[in-house]
Amino acid sequence: MPVLHEIVVKPLVTEKSSAAYQNRKEYAFVVRPDANKHQIRLALEKLFGVTVTRVRTMQMRRREVTRAKTRGASARWKKAIVTLKEGDSIAVFEG
Repeated sequence: MPVLHEIVVKPLVTEKSSAAYQNRKEYAFVVRPDANKHQIRLALEKLFGVTVTRVRTMQMRRREVTRAKTRGASARWKKAIVTLKEGDSIAVFEG
């Protein structure tokens, strides 16, 4: 099992994730592709000291990328959308 801070790669702050936070108090994170929901829940609870009530995950597929004359593909990654217990919050998304 990977170390807890290796499971959660970074918070995902986009317009869509900010709107989800404002409307439904859902947090989005980029996580390791091999991490499961139980590992994500445990990592977030230990790292941020919050209580996670729901974890939804989705695999983001590779995409074809063209830069000038060079073609390639972006790496696949995994997104986790997390709902916390009422009253809990993570400071990264507050500001």
